[in-house]
Amino acid sequence: MIRINSLYICVKDMNRAILFYKELFEQPVTEKDEIYSVFDVNGFRFGLFAYEKMKEKHSFGSNCLPSISFDSRETLERKLCGREICFPLTRIKGNWVAEIVDSEENHIELTAPA
Repeated sequence: MIRINSLYICVKDMNRAILFYKELFEQPVTEKDEIYSVFDVNGFRFGLFAYEKMKEKHSFGSNCLPSISFDSRETLERKLCGREICFPLTRIKGNWVAEIVDSEENHIELTAPA
């Protein structure tokens, strides 16, 4: 059996990224460090990696899109409010889907059941 339990995204400013995801997830960061911080989202580890502190290179954008699901369209619309939207709220089969740009220039997909 294969299981994916975590992912991380690269960030330029750890504190700024923590604030962004703290608001998006409506929960505090679980582990906080200047290089790697983690949010535990219902058992899934969503990591933030300060790549520059480790002298790594990274390209930002839409090469990998974490997909975050919410329980309703209303909640999804609330999460979109005031954010930079790079793909507008669209119904795709049985889901509402939109993409935002986070504080670190990563594209993040947000979904809710239709």
